[in-house]
Amino acid sequence: MPAHASPVPSDTDREGVIKYRMDHRPCPLPPDIAIDELAAWRDILFLLGLTGADPNRYDGLAYGNVSLRLPGSNRFVVSGTQTGGLPTLDRQHFCIVESFDLAANHLSASGPVPPSSEALTHAAVYQERPEVDCVLHVHSPSIWLNAHRLGIPATAAGARYGSPEMVAEVTRLLRTPDTNLMAMAGHEDGLIALGLAPRETALILVGALARVFALKSADAPQ
Repeated sequence: MPAHASPVPSDTDREGVIKYRMDHRPCPLPPDIAIDELAAWRDILFLLGLTGADPNRYDGLAYGNVSLRLPGSNRFVVSGTQTGGLPTLDRQHFCIVESFDLAANHLSASGPVPPSSEALTHAAVYQERPEVDCVLHVHSPSIWLNAHRLGIPATAAGARYGSPEMVAEVTRLLRTPDTNLMAMAGHEDGLIALGLAPRETALILVGALARVFALKSADAPQ
């Protein structure tokens, strides 16, 4: 089981607060950037409660973000900061991460909105795993709390979301070739799934939910 995060010590540890350095150029999302499949599966994740906003969780700030690699590069389209609470996303809610430097904790982006606070974590996945084309970051208390029982690897509890330490931890876990789902032990309820396409990646999360329900059934008094 991932260790519970300690009480939030400052605004920089709150969900949705961008910790990396960023250059953002406001502009429309280019018409040749296809987001329909990514946006559709993201909206399904919202219906499942894996993205959203809840006044009783994470200081009421929105949670969850999704991304898709652009062909032939490490550039990727990613949902914008604090869009996780919207039931439906469209082109005004995505931007492009044009370049990034993990060591310098910096990225450059363009689009209608600034990128998600977890954008550098997505970048770490694309840099480490050239075969991966989709990354989904969601929150699920039930999966997160049962990560150990489900055999889901976890980042170190001291690595906070959106930090260089989290990037380093994600990179470490990705060096096990078959890792396609991980728990973020220092980011309450946080999970990262990665795959070849939005549908495949989302179904990794749906499968984990099904396994949690099976555990609950097995644990129930007979």
